[in-house]
Amino acid sequence: MVEEIRARKREIRENMAKMLAECSKAELAAKIKNIEDRLFEFANFKEARVPLLYVNCDSEVETEGILRRCFAENKIVVLPAFEKEKYKVTPMKVNDLDADMRPGPRGNSEPNPEKCRIVPIDRLDIAIIPGVAFDEKGGRIGTGQGYYDRLIPKLTATTRKVALALDDRIIPQMPMQSHDKQVDIIITDKRIIYKI
Repeated sequence: MVEEIRARKREIRENMAKMLAECSKAELAAKIKNIEDRLFEFANFKEARVPLLYVNCDSEVETEGILRRCFAENKIVVLPAFEKEKYKVTPMKVNDLDADMRPGPRGNSEPNPEKCRIVPIDRLDIAIIPGVAFDEKGGRIGTGQGYYDRLIPKLTATTRKVALALDDRIIPQMPMQSHDKQVDIIITDKRIIYKI
């Protein structure tokens, strides 16, 4: 059973990567802009004082525009630093996207601990959780490393867990294992989905 679920997740990741490759740059940029606008209009995000954001990996929704817009609007920017050996995520406040970052173990930029301050996990109002695909019940699959499945249970009950996704990344049912964690809300380029 576990092997079947893993195989299904691999298949979903491959399908999503193919779909992304087939999408034109202009079409993708328009969809990402729709997601960004929806996020900035979303009351929970507007009201959040300390949001956890992310720097995207290959198949996740691109966040550079969102991060730069947060700085432009004087929003606090908290990004995750990853500890590969322990599969641990540490939220850190970033003051400058260009000067405060360094290459991380996931193949993308992350906060440099020498330049950024740790933010206690209970201070986060909202957590923007990346993923490769989702279902309407809040089920998600990420890149397969399990960082966020370990982080989500540590977030407080009042911290909204919000995912960003292209609408064609919403599948009928996510193959879930006991350690897989869900999100509360998914913001897509076409709609906002509240967990059923």
